[in-house]
Amino acid sequence: MKVETLDPVGDSIIPGTESEYAKAKATAVIEPRCEVDPSADPAKAVEFDCDGGESFDFDPGDFKPGDLPDASTLFSVHLAD
Repeated sequence: MKVETLDPVGDSIIPGTESEYAKAKATAVIEPRCEVDPSADPAKAVEFDCDGGESFDFDPGDFKPGDLPDASTLFSVHLAD
């Protein structure tokens, strides 16, 4: 990921930097917070066991996108580098 400030640094901080913009970059690491039993049959209801003791069942025959919990429940994101 890369970010850049909307406004320049300005000469009030460091003279000669009126047109300089602060920039940063980092690598985002996405890790799952849930596990599925490897022997689970994907044609049947699948249970996701998540960190913190939460669990969710998803039935492929009766699945609606609104059934999904918030992405922050399913995944952890942190910056590396």
